[in-house]
Order: sequence, then structure tokens, then C-alpha cells
Amino acid sequence: MQQYVEEYKHKYEDEINKRTAAENEFVLLKKDVDNAYIVKVELETRVNGLTDEINFLRYVFEQEIAQLQTISNDLSVVVSIDNNRHLNLDGIVEEVRKQYEEIAQRSRAEAEAWYQSKYEELQSTAGRHGDNLRNTKIEIQELTRCIQRLRAEIENVKKQIAQLQSAIAEAEEKGELALKDARTKLNELEHALQKDKGDLAHLLKEYQDLLNVKLALDIEIAMYRKLLEGEECRIARGDHVNVSVIGGGGGAIGGGFGGGSGGGICGGGYGGGYGGGSGGVICGGGFGGGGGFSGGSGVVVCGGGYGGRAVGGGGFSSGSGRGYGGGGSGICSSGGSSVVRRCATSFSTKSGSGGY
Repeated sequence: MQQYVEEYKHKYEDEINKRTAAENEFVLLKKDVDNAYIVKVELETRVNGLTDEINFLRYVFEQEIAQLQTISNDLSVVVSIDNNRHLNLDGIVEEVRKQYEEIAQRSRAEAEAWYQSKYEELQSTAGRHGDNLRNTKIEIQELTRCIQRLRAEIENVKKQIAQLQSAIAEAEEKGELALKDARTKLNELEHALQKDKGDLAHLLKEYQDLLNVKLALDIEIAMYRKLLEGEECRIARGDHVNVSVIGGGGGAIGGGFGGGSGGGICGGGYGGGYGGGSGGVICGGGFGGGGGFSGGSGVVVCGGGYGGRAVGGGGFSSGSGRGYGGGGSGICSSGGSSVVRRCATSFSTKSGSGGY
């Protein structure tokens, strides 16, 4: 669209320049026509003046001829006549009259020849100027047609410019509407982005809170581990430990942790320890959930080479519960049944032995 506008703009400027040049040429031609008309008028005036002069000189010449004829007619010659001679007076008068007539005819011929040459010269000059005037009129007519054609082209160019201006205005209006729509969509996207950023910040906050809770739980688990290790050490220094197991998938009550306060850890500690198995029991410092960190086994790991006991339903994948200790071991195999079994195994301490 911009290219068409520029093209029509250049065309319009060219037409304006052509029109200006044509107007200047028209002004110059008009000046030439005016000068030619002035010359024509001057020549016509001169022709009229010369014609009047010719008529005046002709009238003067005729008057002179008439006067000469009158003088010749009224001429009286006094001649002394010698009576002794016989003179021919009629012949003399006729001879004088012929001489004057010859002089008059010669003067008339010279005057007519001079005036005829002047008249022919003026006629040729008038004809030449008439031809120039006709040529100038033809040029004026051609220039008039050219001016009319240029005016028609200028009108067409003006109409095209008006159409282009209306098209440009319409395009600008559509562009404004599109720009407004784009700005509206951009604002909506910005609002949506701000909302998503707020939601993301909220989720990050929740995630941070969950991390803080996890960290607190990890700290609490570590604290309970330390407490259980301390209880394990305390039990390891004791004589006998009684463990009661209720159900194949239940918890342990009594003994282990909380022996002094009458409590314990039921259901295998936190979510069955880290194993989440069936019926883990805390004995001497292990974790619930089927023996600490494995699922389904009833093995208790006792630290530092001390003996332990295991009560459970199921074992290491074979269904037999086994307990391993540094100095002694107790095994209660029940195949994972839901009956209540009690295993009381004495153990001995053996320093330096590694238990599993």
C-alpha cells in the first residue's frame, strides 16, 4: 500500500510539474501572441497610413496635373510678330502642350511605380505577418487542447489521490483497530502471566513449606533414631526383655522404647518405619515396619555386637523370621500368621562382635 501511495505521489508531482511547465509555456506563448497582435495592429495601422498617404499623394498629383492643364490652357503668349514673317502659332502651342503632357505622364508613371512598389512591399509584409498570425493561432489552439487534456488528467489524478487518501484512512482505521485488539490481547496475556506468576509463587511457597515440613520430619526422625539408639543401648545393658506381638500386622506394645513410661511405638513407628511392612516390632533399637528398612522382614538389627530378638510375621522373603545378634540370636518363625506369639530369648553380650 505504501509503495502505491509513493508511486501515485510521484506521478502527481510529475503532473504538477508538467502543468506548471505548460502554464509557463502558455504564458510565454500568450506574450508572443500579444506581441504578434500588437505587431499586426501596428502593421495594419501603417498599411492604413500608407494607403491614406497614397490616396493623398494621388489626390495631390491629380490636382497638380489639373493645375498644369489649367495653366497650359490659360497660357497666353505675347509674341511680337514681324509682319514680314509668317509664324505658325498653332503648331507652337501644340508643341508646348505636348511637352507638358509628356512631363506630366512621366511624373505620373514614376509616382505610380513608386507607390505600386511600396504597396506590393506592404502587401508582402502583411501576408507574412498574416501567416505568422495564423501559425500562432494554430499553436494557441494546440496549446489550448493540451491544457484541456492536462486539466482532465489532473482531475483524474485528483480523484485517484482522493481514493488513495480514503483507502489510507481506512487502512489506518483498520490498523488502529488491529493495534487496539493486539493491545487488549497483550493486556490479557500480561494479566494471565501475572496470575500464573502468582500461582507459581504460591506453589513455590507451598513447596517450600513442604520442604520445611520434610526437613522437620527428617530432624524428628533423626531425633527418634537417636532416642531409639539410646534405648537400644539401655536394653542391651538389661537382663531380659519381654515383647508382646498382637497380630501378624500389628505393632509392639511394651518393652523397647518407653519401657519406663509404659508406652511404646505401635504400628511400626512412622509409617511402619521406612519399610512399611507387616507387623514390625521394635526390639532393642531397630525400626518398625518389618525390621527397619526392608519390607516384610522381621529382622532387627542390633548395633554394636549386642544380641537382639525378632518377633514378626514373615521374614526375608521366605516367611521365616530370623534375628541375628552379635552374641546370640533368637528366631521366631511363624510364617506371617496373625496369631500372637511370644519369644523370649536370653542373649549374651560379646564385645567386639559385629552383628547383622
